[in-house]
Amino acid sequence: MALAVMLLNGASFHGGCCRHKVLLSSLGPLLSNSKLYSSYRRPGAEPEKKLSWRNADFSFKKSFDHLKTQLSLLKKETQDYLKGPGGHPLSEHLLEQTRVLWQFRSQEDLNKWVISSDVEIGGKSKVYIKLGRNNQAALLYGTLNTEVPRDGETQYSGYCSMRSRPAVGSFNRKKYYDWSNFNSLYLRVRGDGRPWMVNIYTDPYFSHQKDDLYSYFMFTRGGPYWEEIKIPFSKFFLSSRGRVQDNQHPVWLDKASFLTLGFTIGDKVDGPFQLEIDFIGLLNDRAHREKFAYEAYDKN
Repeated sequence: MALAVMLLNGASFHGGCCRHKVLLSSLGPLLSNSKLYSSYRRPGAEPEKKLSWRNADFSFKKSFDHLKTQLSLLKKETQDYLKGPGGHPLSEHLLEQTRVLWQFRSQEDLNKWVISSDVEIGGKSKVYIKLGRNNQAALLYGTLNTEVPRDGETQYSGYCSMRSRPAVGSFNRKKYYDWSNFNSLYLRVRGDGRPWMVNIYTDPYFSHQKDDLYSYFMFTRGGPYWEEIKIPFSKFFLSSRGRVQDNQHPVWLDKASFLTLGFTIGDKVDGPFQLEIDFIGLLNDRAHREKFAYEAYDKN
């Protein structure tokens, strides 16, 4: 029908004939009928969204301010690069024993993290995050529910997670964490006795590695006291889509692999949970000499 309207409208432009006006007036009720119109939307479908460029703000002042901000970030990154690794002198970098990556003292610190649960696949678990008492920690809490969605496809459910946002540099470039000077992850937490999984997400070189994940367990003892947990990077094992891989290799700690860090609870126990995190940092433990905790197999 839309094609017929275009042809009829084009006829007046090229031939100057008025017959199409009679046709158009007679076909008008049919063309306006929603059942015959080409933009018919089936029931339950989402309405057509506007094109992204229509919602864009073409303000010259805002564009100039944004460019100015990105250039200032680029200037700072250049200065830090010339100063040394991580913006510190080389001598200080080599002697560095600990480094705090994330600490939670304000809402801005919480905004660097994203929470998710099995609600994304139709589950019923709930998770929330807020600042703890006196704004001195992050409180991750919620309820775990292992009831499987009745969609005929999902077989397992019941998980909640917290994941850091990927670091972004000037002009929205990806930034990577360089942890090559450390050998352990160092945390100060207070839990309720439930186990967690600490996950390291990497930026793969190939598309088939996009689901690769390095994980290890974090056991909390519960109670009113804080505990400091040290997890060597040599303990992290490789998995993909929830399956532990036969071909294991150590985590690459250079700046070309790390993207985000996350925590996941999925111990198949229904009920409430909570985890308080004071800070997340790195530790160079000179007493830890282990290179890799798992046996590596030679490929045939």
